[in-house]
Amino acid sequence: MGDVLAGFHAVWEFESDSVLIRFERGIRTPKLFQTLGERRIPLEAIAGVTLTPGRRGSVVLHALPRPGADPLMEAAAGQLKEWTDPYRLALPADRETLAEYYADELRALLTADGTPAERFLVAPPRTPSQFKAYDGKASFDGEAVTFRWSWTGASSAKWKAGDQTFPVAGLSGVEWRSPEAFEGHLRLLRREPAGAAQPAQADQDPATVVFGLGYGPVHESLPFAASVLASLRAAAPGAGAAVSAAARRDPADIADRIRHLGELHKAGLVTDEEFSAKKAQLLAEL
Repeated sequence: MGDVLAGFHAVWEFESDSVLIRFERGIRTPKLFQTLGERRIPLEAIAGVTLTPGRRGSVVLHALPRPGADPLMEAAAGQLKEWTDPYRLALPADRETLAEYYADELRALLTADGTPAERFLVAPPRTPSQFKAYDGKASFDGEAVTFRWSWTGASSAKWKAGDQTFPVAGLSGVEWRSPEAFEGHLRLLRREPAGAAQPAQADQDPATVVFGLGYGPVHESLPFAASVLASLRAAAPGAGAAVSAAARRDPADIADRIRHLGELHKAGLVTDEEFSAKKAQLLAEL
């Protein structure tokens, strides 16, 4: 295609095998977009495209990401607000005809359906190597995550455990809970013996840093979580399917996948029978 479509906070460049998204910088642009800079989304990572009315005289072109294709969206697990979804391009309503043209052109090139990808197809975001949480500082060097506790915020349990370092090879997943919601945190899921359980409370778990009071904002903690998730999958490619299966057993992740499946169904990309069958399969994994 080779064409460009400019929206309020980003520019999409359509290519034969991908969509290059360049996010603008400015005080009105969401900080997450500014952190991401630009992202190349292969067409095989897109399950469908919708065009819907937006807010205040706008329309929204939305590329529906294929489950399991993008580490950023996997880490987010459906918690991003609409206006910070990097797969949504908001445009003035008078560009609706042009947006519909590009939506149709893009749909014609898509070959993937709503089935989960077996590996990440989108490169992880370039992220800061560290960020400050409420109870400590998290850093990542590409091979290991380190938590250094803050004397003002960390619990006595974390101080007793001491600073922690977790090689990605010893992790099975990453749990990110948005700082914009109650009990936001970043938890590292470790490969533990069968029956072993991590502390339920984030402030007591040495494998978790807690957000709050401006610490661990989305534009810092989410790309960090996505980068760790991508690295642990790359470190254990043979365990990719097992990691995905473990993640789908989490109720919050199941709910997110069902919502995503509903979007594909509403867009006409999944039949009634496929929707019912896949939904039943997801519920059976609880």
